[in-house]
Amino acid sequence: MLQDLGIIDLWTFLAGALVIILLPGPNSLYVLRTGMGRGMKAASKAIAGVMAGDLILIFLAWAGVATLIRTSPHIFMMVRYLGAMFLLYLGIKIIMGALRQRADAQPAEPVKAENYFLRAVLLGVTNPKAILFYVSFFIQFIDPKVTHTAPAFATLGALIQLISFSYYSVLLVAGAVMVRFLRSRTRLVKFANMLTGMLFFGFAVRLVSAQS
Repeated sequence: MLQDLGIIDLWTFLAGALVIILLPGPNSLYVLRTGMGRGMKAASKAIAGVMAGDLILIFLAWAGVATLIRTSPHIFMMVRYLGAMFLLYLGIKIIMGALRQRADAQPAEPVKAENYFLRAVLLGVTNPKAILFYVSFFIQFIDPKVTHTAPAFATLGALIQLISFSYYSVLLVAGAVMVRFLRSRTRLVKFANMLTGMLFFGFAVRLVSAQS
């Protein structure tokens, strides 16, 4: 049935997608950190944003826009630097929040829920590695002889989203469990937030310094 849609070597696709999704990255770290810092409702918004960003990239890959970005050095570099700047922004925001935190301080007022969704969307669509994934990885499993590739892209995209949702749901629960553990350990929470901010700095540096 899937071969009729133009999808080839499905099991290899699923194995490769699973490995790529499980690799630690900004998206998974953002979901986990949001769950730990703001709770399951905020983390759910972040998950929805990450998946919405992936849907946008899947559509752009199907429409050929992602390929255009990939093959244009100037546009690709611009996307890369925009992504790095956004990662730096998130890192600075997290670290500044940790520095303002005192051991006897009350938790800060939560940011409006929709901010988590929008930040997660921006985090996804400004990630050139995600663009490369949907352009270079997807195309390997779509029969070049197929005239209409939309059904194949939609099916592979749905499978990716299903795997991603399952993985992020695990992170959501993990974040909730860690909140209970860290609730009375404010110094450890501060250290974890500082470390998270530094990791976002590292993602930004790696993104800028990586070869296209």
